[in-house]
Amino acid sequence: MTKHQERYDVAIIGGGAAGLTAALYCGRARLKTVLFEKALPGGLATYTSEIENFPGFPEPITGTELMKRFERQAKRFGVAMKLTAAKSVSLEGRDKKISTFRTDYTAKAVIIASGGKPRLTGAAGEERFLFDKGISFCATCDAAFYTDKTVLVIGSGDAAIEEAIFLTKFAKKVQVSVIHDTGILDANEVAKEQAFSTPKLEFIWNTMVQEFKGEERLNQVVLKNIKTGELETVDVDGCFLFIGYLPDTDLFKGQLNMTSRGYILTNDQMETNLEGVFAIGDVRDKVLRQVATAVGDGAVGGVAAERFLAEAAYLEQQLLTSGKPTLVYCWNPTDSDCRTLMTEVEQLKEKYGDTFRVVTIDMYKSAKMAEKLGIHQAPAFALIKDQAICCRLTACTEELAAAIEKEFLPC
Repeated sequence: MTKHQERYDVAIIGGGAAGLTAALYCGRARLKTVLFEKALPGGLATYTSEIENFPGFPEPITGTELMKRFERQAKRFGVAMKLTAAKSVSLEGRDKKISTFRTDYTAKAVIIASGGKPRLTGAAGEERFLFDKGISFCATCDAAFYTDKTVLVIGSGDAAIEEAIFLTKFAKKVQVSVIHDTGILDANEVAKEQAFSTPKLEFIWNTMVQEFKGEERLNQVVLKNIKTGELETVDVDGCFLFIGYLPDTDLFKGQLNMTSRGYILTNDQMETNLEGVFAIGDVRDKVLRQVATAVGDGAVGGVAAERFLAEAAYLEQQLLTSGKPTLVYCWNPTDSDCRTLMTEVEQLKEKYGDTFRVVTIDMYKSAKMAEKLGIHQAPAFALIKDQAICCRLTACTEELAAAIEKEFLPC
């Protein structure tokens, strides 16, 4: 079967808060942008029943509603949304390739915002009951199904406790398995105070999951006391896991530099080790993973991708393929030597303007552009002829004059 082919300026893999923000910035910059999301737009934020710490919303808002607003805003700027998974990617080289089941996409820049996937307990029987057979990861999505039923929550962090409290609005009883001693939770103080004052919440301390049991659906969870080794069987109608997330980076292993835990390494411009490939949000190695920080990453990544494409286009269209020999002066206006040398550069432009072009690159504002020419320190020169860099020089006027005569001036 011949696959359909599509080309874009930017491809964004992942449609959570970070990916949607990057899409907004790229779309607003009039870049042809496509976003891939294998589930629902909004990512893990849609699993949160109430978000109280996103600036600009003094009243709590559901994660689902907030992410719907993100999606609408990105679509308003023409971003193409593809509700499908990327099956394979090739990130090296000028044209990046992303393949789905039916279509091969090519993009000049790729922004990875694939986020995380729920961590599993690894207990016996777990795989049999995932998602629609009794084990869930989203109280907002599935709470109504457990109206007047009994559920068990695994975990003790912010997500676990906040979602357990939310479940009490539906379930007749919510039990929470906590690995810590009595009274110790990893959640914030507000959530802890509310949890301990909620009558429907019961805590089972010093326990971890030993086994999930049932026929067609989950109906029992066997818990092991980590101090005594004693097993306790809990009858349940469903179980919610909130024990953290793992970065969803399997697709990129072997191409991008990552930590031992699989998080992608970037600099503060969201750049990875591959040119034109950026990583944002929960998938990158950083300290805090919240909607607010994902938005910040998305904004930086979107602007960085826009700048990368603009510089690449300038290099190709204005410098390498102009058809006329070009002298490029890379300078820093804050440096006195650079400012002094600029006078000589202007004289060269006046003297040889009919023979070759003279272009200046401000490395204070755009060091990346100079780096694309192989120049990392100002002042320096690059001579371009026949669509290639034929010479690079430091600021030696004698060598520059000799290079100009050799490369640019007719015999």
